[in-house]
Amino acid sequence: MQHWKTLLKNSITDPEELPRELKGDNSSLNKVTALYPMRVNPYYLSLIRQKGDPIWLQAIPDSRELQDTTCMEDPLNEEELSPIPNLIHKYPDRALFLVSSQCAMYCRFCTRKRKVGTARMTITRDTIRAGLDYLKKTPAIRDVLISGGDPLLLSDDQLDWILGRLRKIPSIEIIRIGSRVPCTLPQRVTVQLANILKRYHPLYINLHFNHPDEITPEASLACARLANAGIPLGCQTVLLKGVNDNPEIMKKLMHKLLLNRVKPYYIFQGDMTQGTNHFRTPVEKGLNIMKFMIGHTSGLAVPTYAVDAPGGGGKIPLLPDFSVKLEENLTFTSYHGLACTYMKAG
Repeated sequence: MQHWKTLLKNSITDPEELPRELKGDNSSLNKVTALYPMRVNPYYLSLIRQKGDPIWLQAIPDSRELQDTTCMEDPLNEEELSPIPNLIHKYPDRALFLVSSQCAMYCRFCTRKRKVGTARMTITRDTIRAGLDYLKKTPAIRDVLISGGDPLLLSDDQLDWILGRLRKIPSIEIIRIGSRVPCTLPQRVTVQLANILKRYHPLYINLHFNHPDEITPEASLACARLANAGIPLGCQTVLLKGVNDNPEIMKKLMHKLLLNRVKPYYIFQGDMTQGTNHFRTPVEKGLNIMKFMIGHTSGLAVPTYAVDAPGGGGKIPLLPDFSVKLEENLTFTSYHGLACTYMKAG
């Protein structure tokens, strides 16, 4: 098995470096990568079966990224919600702390594609210290989500240093890490990394898998190492046109996640991020997927379908219509279409 640093070093960053059978058809892709960087490491590249498949769509630049006039550069208003650089304080008791500007694979649908992997996102020991200082001075924050970029691309020592200082802040009860590394570069999840992470419980990790083909033996081993370290794992999946906007594919993904001790947490409607409009699906598509899963599989396998409201409004759950009426009694339609009544109490 190649070392994760070797795999990362050998990443493809120029569309011209792609194997001929995987290259896009448009010669303007260099213009795309000049604005939105490309990085595909050899491991994730090996998951692509053919041009245009669900893995290819997530990783390979597309000329449509430059044709998007519908969406916004910063749809979640993160810049305005940042009291200091690289820390977003949207919710009263939670903060999003950006500690890495790099990812193992630059997803073409990324919410922060405007700056991840570019000079627009500068993260240093000083900016991290400033974030820690803000958290110390803001005791209302009890839950911190470490993100980026991808925090698990930091060195073991860097991650240990950040987690150690967060744990010394009395008001912080929960630490979460958001990472796609177990999916895109699972070799990074070493036994040593898992041993470092388990020192900082209660610690949670939100993973990000979008398609069943991403759950490989290597990814399963990465998830096992984290789960065996006592870390609760959740998955935040993004609904993507041509990737997973199919009820059977989504159900298969959720089942495979559970087999790897990963709880399906969210299915996100695609953000209105500039350069990603070709991935967005109608909301009705997501509601139909949820209706397909509810009752037809275990509740453990059913995540929350949500849209992250543009402008920084936060996550809004979206539920399929089961025709609920509340009069004298509660009447509704079950998942298989039967009319049901729940009698009034008392």
